[in-house]
Amino acid sequence: MTLTSCLASKFHSTMRLQACVTFMFCAFAMIPATPAFPQSSAITIPRNLGELVGESQTVVQGWVTSVALEPHPQMKNLMTVVVTLRVEETLKGNGASTFTFRQAAIDFRDQRQALGYRTGQHLLLVLIKPSANGLTSPAGMEQGRFHIESQGAAKLSATNGLANAGLFRGLESQLKAKGLRISPESEEMIANSKAGSVSLEPLKSLIRSMVAADATR
Repeated sequence: MTLTSCLASKFHSTMRLQACVTFMFCAFAMIPATPAFPQSSAITIPRNLGELVGESQTVVQGWVTSVALEPHPQMKNLMTVVVTLRVEETLKGNGASTFTFRQAAIDFRDQRQALGYRTGQHLLLVLIKPSANGLTSPAGMEQGRFHIESQGAAKLSATNGLANAGLFRGLESQLKAKGLRISPESEEMIANSKAGSVSLEPLKSLIRSMVAADATR
């Protein structure tokens, strides 16, 4: 191969590489921005309320009294967020006046934001069974963490990290298949389901009914 042909071959290879890089850059630039949810929540499968409760070991409502970022006691290279609640009500699991759990914080953003937990938050948490290393998380990640807010006139609402999108999808048929009877308020909530906050009491009533039904199976 002559010097001229060798240089030409390298030139064309370089041009192809540059074209490939340019294409990839443009492709990524066209992807729309998404909300800054914790990274772990972006890859979870959508679940309705029945699936979330079915996966859970504990469902608890309360106020966050402390949040701490600290290494796992055994796995020192793994950072975790330790959250303690002052419990108002335990809908599933063992009741206690306080409840503490530990959740893994894999990437730097999760660590910096303490997975979104803050002292003073009013939460309804649907938590999976802790692993052998004592780690747990809300079922479906952000899907199982509900922020409780006032609706006025002493009424409270609950909204999960996905704005309750898909929370009741397919739930009515699942409840009928189990022969589960629920309150009129819960029925209305499911029938009028759409993204956005829902009233807390009908939501909790529905959870209690599902927990009771599962306990008798």
